Amino acid sequence: MTTMMPWLFDPDDPSARIVRSLAPAVLALGYAALGLAAWAIRSRRSGPFRDEEMDHRGTGGLTTAGLRHFFAWLMRPVWSLAVVAQVPPNAITTLSLGLSVGAGVALSSGHFALGGWLFVTAGSLDFVDGRVARVTGRVTRTGAVLDSVLDRYAEAAVLVGLAWYYRSSWVLVPALLAVIGSQMVPYVRAKGEALGASMKSVGFMQRPERIAVLGLGTAFAPVVEAVLDPMGRHPAHRLAMAALVLIALTSHATALQRLQALVRSLSGTVLPARTTFLRALFTSALATSVDFVVANLADRGDAPATLATVAGCAAGGLVAWMLCRVWTFAATGATSMPPLWRFAFVWASSTALNTGGVWVGLCVPGMSFLGSWLLTRAVVYTTWNYPLMWDYIQGEPTQCLPGSGPESMRSTCP
Repeated sequence: MTTMMPWLFDPDDPSARIVRSLAPAVLALGYAALGLAAWAIRSRRSGPFRDEEMDHRGTGGLTTAGLRHFFAWLMRPVWSLAVVAQVPPNAITTLSLGLSVGAGVALSSGHFALGGWLFVTAGSLDFVDGRVARVTGRVTRTGAVLDSVLDRYAEAAVLVGLAWYYRSSWVLVPALLAVIGSQMVPYVRAKGEALGASMKSVGFMQRPERIAVLGLGTAFAPVVEAVLDPMGRHPAHRLAMAALVLIALTSHATALQRLQALVRSLSGTVLPARTTFLRALFTSALATSVDFVVANLADRGDAPATLATVAGCAAGGLVAWMLCRVWTFAATGATSMPPLWRFAFVWASSTALNTGGVWVGLCVPGMSFLGSWLLTRAVVYTTWNYPLMWDYIQGEPTQCLPGSGPESMRSTCP
């Protein structure tokens, strides 16, 4: 067969790459066109089609309600056939995992069109299994647990396959971040719903969107490479790289979005007085700028990295202390400035964390002092300095918003 049609089966032939990537898309678009025609006829005769389950899935995600109802319409023949054939829903769930594992293997070996379309098919089956279970009255807690757990393994299998393909590239970092983010999005939802908070409408990059972005991004990647790098032996697959970076960023953004909504739902939100808090932010930014200048000047003067970091922290801490004394906490309503020992504690702990972080960063091959400094400052500020500024240094009384979650989880407002 390969001698008869080498243009189709040759793995190095650009035309073959395009055909393998676009052929499933042509079939899918043809099926969607037939479905759209049937949808239009049905809507004219009986009114717009609405799927009850889609109405109960919430409004989260990037897809519109109309698109979700249309997808449910397209999948009706598939799950109806499974119902007629009496296929167990759990078998469909495990088949979805098997196809995802196959997708991961294909992607790890560079067969991006095959891997992408396998993952899209697996994602479609993830819809079918639940529908078959509900239509046949076979919804069980065991099936729900199996479906949820295997979904996590399925998505991880694809991302691990991509991580293996890009193991010698910078793309390995967003691939690993995507693995973590894709697990955190459903975890926060599950944790919230276990505590009585509804999370189904929160978050823009949910599982259907991740399947579409990652599946189609990898499936169509060979088309882009056939144009940009037709003779490449190890294609970069730029479209897949873009999809991975997008998933890495948006999955964590969605997890944090859900976490923020969950915290607000379960407890009262504590807000510092606006004027003082804005002044504290400005003070922190100015002190960090001074820290940056002093640290980099010391580094260029051949001072050891640790001493340069300590020097920068000392200069930045002095600026922060002076501004706080004369301006930051002088807003209307501020009764007193926080005591000196609190500033000393924040400065000492921040200096230790930043110095250690810069040293650890410089252990990475090729990492510059500037890169290590910036990365360390971002981590320390986000995880330590900012929370302390909010709850520890900020000296004004706080404004407490009543919580809307379960009574046992709410903060008590004074």
